[in-house]
Amino acid sequence: MFKKLLLLGFLGIFTITFQAQEEKILKLPSFDKPLFHYGFYLGLNNNGYKVSYKPSGFDSSNPEVEVSSSVGFNVGLIADLRLHNNINLRFEPGLMSNTKTLVFNHITPPSGGSDNIKTREVGATYLHLPLILKLSTNRINNFRPYILGGVAYDYNFSSNESNSDDNFAGEFRTSTSNLMYELGIGVDFYLSYFKFSPSIRGVFAINNELVRDGQRPGGSQWTDPIDFLGTRGIFLHLSFE
Repeated sequence: MFKKLLLLGFLGIFTITFQAQEEKILKLPSFDKPLFHYGFYLGLNNNGYKVSYKPSGFDSSNPEVEVSSSVGFNVGLIADLRLHNNINLRFEPGLMSNTKTLVFNHITPPSGGSDNIKTREVGATYLHLPLILKLSTNRINNFRPYILGGVAYDYNFSSNESNSDDNFAGEFRTSTSNLMYELGIGVDFYLSYFKFSPSIRGVFAINNELVRDGQRPGGSQWTDPIDFLGTRGIFLHLSFE
């Protein structure tokens, strides 16, 4: 899905660039000259998990974890440092929230038991601290396409990492401190009073976010089959500067 969005983004930028060839009156002609500028952003996200399994599987069954996620929100601030006419370093601290549902399809509920044993709902609210390098083309009238990439530290307020309860008590736990990398594409629109910059971004976990269940006879059918679990998702990011 992220690849399709990137393709649509490239097509959109090509269309905007083609249509912008006709000379127009420049809005905010001096906007990019200061060394620093600030702003804020709003957005939506659809963050799920990438799940990789141990080669040996779990006992004789094939592990299968189905991940679905709700649409969440992003909100935060922007501090932008101009390094070059076409290069900016940005710090974009903010909050990111959404909910994921994990269904462990390889778990068979006991006869007459509830399906709750195979379903876990994981709510997450992150303090998202990305450091982003933004590479822009030269300005084309009142448009300026760009790509960006960077790394982020995420603090998960809802991780339950230190909770003594685990999946045997109905709690799926994830790590509190996480590292991500972020890639995206977008366009700056220079308006009469501010710059509006929509972008589509992907976020990918670097570390394993899984917190394993405590030792039990027979192991854990929830966490033992999993080798790696990490955030993977997309943002619709709307900045106002």
